[in-house]
Amino acid sequence: METVAPFKEVIEEIKEAGGDAFRYCFQCGLCDTVCPWNRVRDFSIRKIIRQATFGLNEIEGEDIWRCTTCGRCPQRCPRGVKQIEVGISLRRVATNYEVFPPSVRSARTARASIISEGNPLQGDRKKRADWAKDLDVKPYAEGMEILYFVGCYLSYDPRMKKVAVATADILNRAGIDFGILGAEENCCGESIRKTGSEELFRRLAKENIKTFIDNGVRKVLVSSPHCYHTFKNEYPEFMVNFEVVHISQFLFELMREGRLTFNKAYERKVTYHDPCYMGRHNNIYEEPRELLKQIPGLELIEMADSREDSLCCGGGGGRIWMDTPQNERFSDIRLRQAREVDADVLATSCPYCITNFEESRLNLEYDDVLEVKDITEIIQEAL
Repeated sequence: METVAPFKEVIEEIKEAGGDAFRYCFQCGLCDTVCPWNRVRDFSIRKIIRQATFGLNEIEGEDIWRCTTCGRCPQRCPRGVKQIEVGISLRRVATNYEVFPPSVRSARTARASIISEGNPLQGDRKKRADWAKDLDVKPYAEGMEILYFVGCYLSYDPRMKKVAVATADILNRAGIDFGILGAEENCCGESIRKTGSEELFRRLAKENIKTFIDNGVRKVLVSSPHCYHTFKNEYPEFMVNFEVVHISQFLFELMREGRLTFNKAYERKVTYHDPCYMGRHNNIYEEPRELLKQIPGLELIEMADSREDSLCCGGGGGRIWMDTPQNERFSDIRLRQAREVDADVLATSCPYCITNFEESRLNLEYDDVLEVKDITEIIQEAL
């Protein structure tokens, strides 16, 4: 049986999220032409927008949960329709009604883990800093140059812990006075907000903001584009502004200042993948490329769907926690694109992208022909 949200609630929820912009849609279809879902199956964003106009969306089905919030559709929309905001508002309605399709159940598990342990990976809060226990990494203290906000995946996921270690090593070699919050660090809340859990996001944001203020934090360094986006663009909703910098931006400035020099050759062909929340959402394209270009021996090559047209890995919008059939994974397409330009290494700077790419690398049996690296791992090898 179809579940249809009441007309009035849907309309009011959408208005609150994006005003009346959804009413401007004249069904031109440009959003559908660029949506990555249409590379793997038939999918129509404009159908969802059309239904939203009349408050008639099905909230029981899969479609409102497919959006990865990659940013391609608003990039092309000639009418300023806020497709992402409309989709999130519909998810909020579904969440309020506790209506979830089977593929979203793992996202609910992630939500429960965030509530209980402050992270979506069911990791023990007390062990959030265990990745750094044998390293020269200090707890953050007021007056330090920078707070390194490690993030959930780099704190708990075995693959991503290597990125945290590489980052700390680079910062130490560059003489940066930095510290981490350890067990005081909470999930930033960006992705759980995109799944419709607005109240939980607001709770996380307030807790993180209080922690930053209590510790005298002024400048926040992040590895995840999702942390970067929410700290820089969403936390100001709470009337606070911290200086936020992504690791690629920070390392680029260190290189320009002569505090970071590359002494070892990295004789590999490398192609760089632009994460959605670094590129389209925050216009960070040049810094990671300029860093890679300065590494001796490294040959940087561009693959298809690059920069503003970068193909989403499939992990945004909370889909990193949702089930996606193997034949519908954008990350498989991305790895094939990397192989088409004969790259030895697919580099990026996002934990979601790396997680999805590593899984696709195994599924496609690319273990021996393509490596997936965070940009910090490459830089660490070149120092």
